[in-house]
Amino acid sequence: MKRCFCVISRFIYISAERNKGASLVSNVSRYYSGSAAAKTRSDLRWEESKSSDSQKWSRLEHKGPYFAPEYDPLPDNVPFYYDGRLLKLSPATEEIATFYAKMLDHEYTSKEVFQNNFFTDWREEMTDEERKLIKTLSKCDFSHMHKYFVEKSEERKNMTKEEKQVLKEESSRLMEEYGFCVLDGHREKIGNFKLEPPGLFRGRGEHPKMGKLKKRIQPEHVTINCSQDSKIPEAPAGHRWKRVQHDNTVTWLASWLENIHGRPKYIMLNPSSKLKGEKDWQKYETARQLKVCVNAIRKQYKRDWTSREMKSRQRGVAIYFIDKLALRAGNEKDEESADTVGCCSLRVEHISLHRRLDGLEHVVEFDFLGKDSIRYYNKVPVEKQVFKNLKLFIKHKDPEDDLFDRITTINLNKALNECMPGLTAKVFRTFNASTTLQDQLNKLTTEDMTVEEKILSYNRANRAVAILCNHQRAAPKTFEKSMQILQEKIQKKKEQIEEAKKELKEAKKAHKDAPSDKSKKLVEKKEKLVQRLCEQLKKLQLQETDREENKVIALGTSKLNYLDPRITVAWCKKHNVPIEKIYNKTQRDKFTWAIHMTDENFQF
Repeated sequence: MKRCFCVISRFIYISAERNKGASLVSNVSRYYSGSAAAKTRSDLRWEESKSSDSQKWSRLEHKGPYFAPEYDPLPDNVPFYYDGRLLKLSPATEEIATFYAKMLDHEYTSKEVFQNNFFTDWREEMTDEERKLIKTLSKCDFSHMHKYFVEKSEERKNMTKEEKQVLKEESSRLMEEYGFCVLDGHREKIGNFKLEPPGLFRGRGEHPKMGKLKKRIQPEHVTINCSQDSKIPEAPAGHRWKRVQHDNTVTWLASWLENIHGRPKYIMLNPSSKLKGEKDWQKYETARQLKVCVNAIRKQYKRDWTSREMKSRQRGVAIYFIDKLALRAGNEKDEESADTVGCCSLRVEHISLHRRLDGLEHVVEFDFLGKDSIRYYNKVPVEKQVFKNLKLFIKHKDPEDDLFDRITTINLNKALNECMPGLTAKVFRTFNASTTLQDQLNKLTTEDMTVEEKILSYNRANRAVAILCNHQRAAPKTFEKSMQILQEKIQKKKEQIEEAKKELKEAKKAHKDAPSDKSKKLVEKKEKLVQRLCEQLKKLQLQETDREENKVIALGTSKLNYLDPRITVAWCKKHNVPIEKIYNKTQRDKFTWAIHMTDENFQF
């Protein structure tokens, strides 16, 4: 691949030099200043440049995280039985028992892995006396606890308007106190200021750690990050922070290690903040840069398929899969993680080769667990040389051996970065997702469509991306019920149309028999009613189609993470579709930069 790297890198460098001034600050600033809207103080934060690339801020002040309330013990009339015997649990043991009790009607608690992990972690938190008594999960009776929480849930649903208002006001108070920070003189919203309460880890798919205890986060676990000249947040009474640091090269406000995987977690700025907007813009600009050299990269990885060096052949095939199928690169994991893989970590057992299948030649059948234990299953015809190479790669290997045993994610991304600064396997995923959306929108949208038809076209374009990126979900539990309600509405609307048509026919007959201004107006009124009801029926039928097509597809993931929002904004402006029909408030806040800087002529 290196034969093309110098040429492409030089081209990118020249292009970058020509557009040196086209930073996020100047781009957003240009659109903001050109807008008719009044410029607020928060808008001005986009126009301020950083003092260096590594420095993210000059001054940062905040109140620290909001900790989950302490455990409130169950009333005495909510018993726990073990092997038919009433037991009074210690507060710590009882709290963990409530986590399980709340989930009794969930499929997780029927899984052996979940049960075993929960019981093991629960016993570790018991007193010595409790541990001697409670030895088998099947003898534990959580039903009374479960019934108590179901009743509490019903009480919350049936709260009066006044009671709900009290909760709303308390939530607003917490948001005002903890939900904002001051960054370089501007008030910025914080994304996740409330620390997650303790509970049981669920994971996705068949995660091996499901059911393990997520322990309560204490101030002693938390590192605070703020500027040296700011007021340091006060730890809750009787506690102290693990550490206070003043690192302006990172954007997080607080950090701690979660106990399930031992990984750091962070309190970050809200997606609508300036720093997040800059990062988003840069991500999509890097993906757009790939357009310039993607053809050269594709020519090179095809040449690598016939290289004398096995490493080059494997790299060429891996990049082909990442490009063609939008596969994730895959990362090394510890042994306790779920058995999920990406392109570079595929094993021989994850593919099957078919000389001919379903009338197609050189078909590769993929079957493996991807990110979040989501199954990736696909049958794809590939180029003949790729098929030959795969046969070579699996020769004399066992099913559990690595398919690409000469390459790793690190050296693959290093090779891509030499091809284009900032290029990684993930950039290919963003590039192909955004390109697919743009192409599909151009094909599926016509000017004569209604707004509802355009929205259906948008969701179909988004669906094509979600299928490409394997963004699946289980059908919502309420899907069948909601569809039944929708179908009943459709049937009722059809009956209304039939009745309205009948009345229209009678009105026309009456007008024909005895014409008058009154009878003419009645005919016009009935015609408008039929037309309005037909339009309402069409909207309902479009909703039905949309829901059915997307019941097992997660459209939100690609919309938030892989699709350049400027494509959507430009499409909305060009086709007069209200942006609120595509992006909810949270998404509009996240993509404020795109909404302000994009006109209808933008193409990815």
